[in-house]
Amino acid sequence: MSGGLGTTNLLLGIMAAVSVLEALLLVGIGVAGVIVYRRVMDLINGLETRQIAPAMARVNAILEDVKGVTTKVKEETERVDHAIRTTMDRVDDTADRVRSNVRAKTSRVVGFIRGLRVAIESMLHAGPHHQPHESQT
Repeated sequence: MSGGLGTTNLLLGIMAAVSVLEALLLVGIGVAGVIVYRRVMDLINGLETRQIAPAMARVNAILEDVKGVTTKVKEETERVDHAIRTTMDRVDDTADRVRSNVRAKTSRVVGFIRGLRVAIESMLHAGPHHQPHESQT
């Protein structure tokens, strides 16, 4: 039986050595993963510093310019709108004044012409040719 235990001990030793190697391999993979992670992060930080930060600064500057332009356009639009409204109010007021002045000045002429027409009609109907209509019963 001692021969059987020697083989078993040998196989257990090999399995223990393989387990230790697997553990060392896993620790090595973990260390390699950490090293790769750090290098990738350094690369990303470098790219961010060299490429993304200046691009973001330019984009922010452009956005500020756009904001300024839109603010200016809005102010100018409000100013033009106010000017147009004021002008339209003045035109409406002027049209009302012209309308009332024309009515005031022409009302006398229209009244005179109406009176003249009524006078002419009454003179034409009051003459000898006018016979009153007889009512039919």
